[in-house]
Amino acid sequence: MSYLACEQIEPQQPATHAIIWLHGLGADGHDFVPLVPHLQLPAGVHARFIFPHAPHLPVTINGGMRMPAWYDILSMSIEREVDEQQLRESAAQVQALIERELERGIKPDHIVLAGFSQGGAVVYEAALSYPKRLAGLLVLSSYLATHQSIQPHSANADLPILVQHGSQDPVVAEALGRHAQQWLAEHNYQVQYQTFQMQHQVCPEQIAAISKWLQQVLV
Repeated sequence: MSYLACEQIEPQQPATHAIIWLHGLGADGHDFVPLVPHLQLPAGVHARFIFPHAPHLPVTINGGMRMPAWYDILSMSIEREVDEQQLRESAAQVQALIERELERGIKPDHIVLAGFSQGGAVVYEAALSYPKRLAGLLVLSSYLATHQSIQPHSANADLPILVQHGSQDPVVAEALGRHAQQWLAEHNYQVQYQTFQMQHQVCPEQIAAISKWLQQVLV
């Protein structure tokens, strides 16, 4: 099977856990690699970090320019009109990466999915529809693009979810993050929502919060 190309960081000991982390529009798998040393995972958690590279696709909102993208964005309206078929295809590719980790001996409940912006929309779809219980879902500065079409699986009905957003985000308005949090709460998910005084980015306080959350869901 053909998998997404990925940047991969192996732990010093044989891997017991895996974190699959998706970048945003126009970036690549290198984007979040520098965060790894700052996440301070607990002793006994030997995590393999997997940072997939998105394919190059034409993006309508950028004049049809080809760039790294998990799916096409047709409109920057607050509803965020997107190509849901492409998004679901990307989610299926992420689920294939999960299956590869299972073949490598990692238990499904030792796997966290994470995503920033576009990547967050993809991991929402991938995690909530996955038929085996995962360890957690981390979504940064993103939105639930498929809230009207997603088919959640009961295996992840109690999945721990951390949603983080910048209060001054000019790219993905915080209202979209709040909308996702509200949808999750209405569907009885265990969701934590955190906001930070920042724009469309990651800040040190946020990294500390992610580290604390990972220590909770990976042990």
